[in-house]
Amino acid sequence: MSLLPYFVRSGIVQGGVVRHKIIQSSILIGCVLIGGFSCIANAQAPAAVEVIVQGVSVKSLTTNIEALGTLKANESISLTSNETKKVTRINFEDGQRVDKGQVLVEMTSREESALLEEARFNADEAKKQLDRVRELAKRGAAAQSLLDQRIREFEAARARYNATESRLKDLILLAPFSGVVGLREVSVGALVSPGDQITTLNDDSKMKLDFTVPAVYLRSLSVGLPIVAKSRDLGDKLFHGEVFSIDNQIDDVTRSIKVRALLNNEEHELKQGMLMLVDLKAGARDALVISESALVPLGSNNFVFVLKQDQGSSVVERRQISIGERLPGAVEVLKGLDIGDKVVTHGLQKIRPGQKVSVMAEEKPVAEHAQGEKHLSDLITSKNN
Repeated sequence: MSLLPYFVRSGIVQGGVVRHKIIQSSILIGCVLIGGFSCIANAQAPAAVEVIVQGVSVKSLTTNIEALGTLKANESISLTSNETKKVTRINFEDGQRVDKGQVLVEMTSREESALLEEARFNADEAKKQLDRVRELAKRGAAAQSLLDQRIREFEAARARYNATESRLKDLILLAPFSGVVGLREVSVGALVSPGDQITTLNDDSKMKLDFTVPAVYLRSLSVGLPIVAKSRDLGDKLFHGEVFSIDNQIDDVTRSIKVRALLNNEEHELKQGMLMLVDLKAGARDALVISESALVPLGSNNFVFVLKQDQGSSVVERRQISIGERLPGAVEVLKGLDIGDKVVTHGLQKIRPGQKVSVMAEEKPVAEHAQGEKHLSDLITSKNN
């Protein structure tokens, strides 16, 4: 029997010319010669590809945010005068630690002290006269008008004393809170005016750390989140604190939001203005994770091959997924997979959607991997290389 009519009908020969190269042509011709077309189908059926799969697992994740921040003292002021006066006494040294209410600078003179003493004496004398007349009035020995007059005199004397004392207090500068003073900018005898800086005072028992975070992390931020900060100026020593407050607006230029954290500074190592590297752990969550080797990128999209059962056979289905944070050797899955799904991690180059596969091994889920442990597919890849 001639095979030429069959080749013509099959398109292998057209116009006396062979159109295609025939793979396994000897098998095809042999099957046709013995009249068994089922043999042709069996010869063309692809064998199941051996693959390694991995189950989708749940792992506790946090979003790691790094930023640069600047330190500020918990409280900080610039000490200045309220009036134009000469400095008569300075009661601190550069860098000295002072307590709240401690006298730092005096700009008083003997005249102010004498006026205060006079006002105090007049107020005390007016009080004695008032008490004497009040006792007489109770016994009916003094008129009510005289009592009213003594009351007015006492109130006026007390008001003059308070006014004099207030003016004198403006000439004595006290520490409004405990802290450390800076460099002294004036000397005794210097004439200072309002606004002239005498020194600075910082409360460095705690430090404020201000830094900016991209607005995309806004949902992950909350008051109380722990942070770790370090500075090269201090040999990368770690300082622990927590987020104290979050700004109420996003910068319309940088699209970032300002965050303030508090750091303990018991040893007073941190200084105002110091640059700090901030490491913030935010957005704690339980996430679906798979091995990074299961990803099949295609343009801006990501796909995986999911193992399915079809009439008792294992086949693979290509599925698009959305990924989140990338981890060492793994990736977070936001959408497209569920718990219980198994994805192909090794043998991706040999499979196509709907193809039958043979599971050679199943590696541990990502959540069960010990730190530093290599994935099964990574071990196989390194062995082949």
